[in-house]
Amino acid sequence: MLPKYHILLGFIFSLILYLIFPFIGFLGFFIIFFSSFLIDVDHYIYYFFTKKDLSLKNAYSYFFEKRRKFLLSSNKIKTPQNPGMYSFHGIEVLLILFILGIFLNKIFLFIFIGFSFHLFLDLIEMIYYGFRIAKISLVYDFIKK
Repeated sequence: MLPKYHILLGFIFSLILYLIFPFIGFLGFFIIFFSSFLIDVDHYIYYFFTKKDLSLKNAYSYFFEKRRKFLLSSNKIKTPQNPGMYSFHGIEVLLILFILGIFLNKIFLFIFIGFSFHLFLDLIEMIYYGFRIAKISLVYDFIKK
């Protein structure tokens, strides 16, 4: 999903949560909102290490073009040739955030909620466009490469 949609939907989601559960406060609202799209910093990190380029604009263009090619693909199940290793996109990270939130600080629960919402949106997009279901598990994706 494109960043602008993650930002828009993340804001709406965070606002709805804040209105339903006002006890999360402004801090919770902002953490959920920002984590719902800043999770994608791992795409930029992947781009930086593979392309040796710090340009955020070039990274956006790279992933935008990669996405466009997948959408135009005629394969029944669109499987990227090199999907990349996106370290924040997996159930393992969610599990760690949840445990840290329960035992350490509730801020990690807010990040968990934002990350979960982001991954939920990614999953909907993957199903809708017929992509191979990825980003479920970092370990599984690493093994399947």
